[in-house]
Amino acid sequence: MTPQTPERWTRAQQYPDTWVDPAEDPRESQRPLVTERDVLVEYLRRYRLTLELKCADLSAEDLARRSVPPSTLSLLGLVRHLSEVERGWFRRTMAGLDAPPHFYSKDDPDGDFDNAKPDPALVDQAWQAWREEVAFAEGFVADHDLDHEGVTGVRLREVVVHLIEEYARHAGHADLLRERIDGRVGQ
Repeated sequence: MTPQTPERWTRAQQYPDTWVDPAEDPRESQRPLVTERDVLVEYLRRYRLTLELKCADLSAEDLARRSVPPSTLSLLGLVRHLSEVERGWFRRTMAGLDAPPHFYSKDDPDGDFDNAKPDPALVDQAWQAWREEVAFAEGFVADHDLDHEGVTGVRLREVVVHLIEEYARHAGHADLLRERIDGRVGQ
């Protein structure tokens, strides 16, 4: 199952090889960004939504399609990986919870990518895990000051900036993966 995206997100008229016309881009909230928290939370929200846009309307086979050998990089692998990134930073590092990984292990450290198979059940599982981790992270950020220290002494501000960097980096990968699948580009 791919993300639940409104049809208008995937049917741009002005630039048909993109997802949405600029005036309807759901990433643009038009909300004034006044505080540091506003800026950080909004940029992270935009990058998370970019991941969903890049994966919209694709089959399990397309989501699991690998980039180029020998890489195991795929859109499904990115969803699984970013679920683990969110889980590791917010549940384990910031909240101090015992939250074992979903998609990798000590014996299979690249399982988030290597085991991303074209199976609709695995796709559903990945999106469910990602959404749960995003919801936990959003709640944690809303309930804590940016100077809150996690179990390793890292501050919440640093974690949010790191997540923005992580999503931005992988949004570039997602651009190339999606273009290889069906020619849709950028945005």
